[in-house]
Amino acid sequence: MNRKTFLRFTGLSNFVMISMMIFPLGLSIWLGMHFMTWNTINEPEFVGLANFLEVLSDPKFWAAFRWTMWIILITVPAHVIIGFVMALLLDQVKGPMRPIFITGMLLPMIVVPVVGSIVFKKLFEPAGLAFWFFRVVLDQQFVFNEITMKTIILAHTTWLTTPYAFMILFAGLQTLPPEQIEAAAMDGASRFQQTLYVVIPHLRTLFMLIFLMSIMDMFRLFDNVFVLTGQNPIYNADSLMTYNFRISMMVRRLGLGNAMAVLTVIAILVVLIPFLIFTYREQIEER
Repeated sequence: MNRKTFLRFTGLSNFVMISMMIFPLGLSIWLGMHFMTWNTINEPEFVGLANFLEVLSDPKFWAAFRWTMWIILITVPAHVIIGFVMALLLDQVKGPMRPIFITGMLLPMIVVPVVGSIVFKKLFEPAGLAFWFFRVVLDQQFVFNEITMKTIILAHTTWLTTPYAFMILFAGLQTLPPEQIEAAAMDGASRFQQTLYVVIPHLRTLFMLIFLMSIMDMFRLFDNVFVLTGQNPIYNADSLMTYNFRISMMVRRLGLGNAMAVLTVIAILVVLIPFLIFTYREQIEER
């Protein structure tokens, strides 16, 4: 399909999608250039770039940004690797047990994130199984502090996002021609070599898709961080979204919150552009 035909088929939908993106972004930029609280929402005061400069000079914003980046660097590769391993294992399962295992793997996606976060946190409270394990097996008292809370957030985020990677990679494995695996086996390739040189190259595009979508999802991480931390500042575990919520809804600086949202969008673009360029080059090479 040439470019002219592609634009003819997708032109209207592209116009609608771009319009729906430009209007909210433009409105956020406009609101971000005003001093606005709940009391002055009808009469905002124009302050230019003051809100943006205030955000950039706010150490708590940068702390939230660094923590969000750590979440991305740790949980995205972790859930992709775990999802890939689980997909490989389940691909070996045949018969009526396969749907049962698939259902079990998708449970974190089915459970409402807030409910799952509450249950997960209960495990570490005095009546929880994890608290019992620390007290009885490890002979230690589990205490909520900055380190343990951030570890819990990383573990829960990985648990929450792994089914997404598993589902896509498992579907991709079903498109792998068995002849390629059989040919590699006949050439003496071990199971590990088959995976490394046949399976992973076949799923390369899906890996890039998962990385792109997961990075965007991590930038908007809110539900589980909000529930697990209870917005308690002693944990220093605010993500960008929970810190934005704190500024906008608790401090009630709506203009400052919009400026922060715009800067977050810019940060997402800066992080994603290298992946988009790499993906584009990969697609060109495959043609």
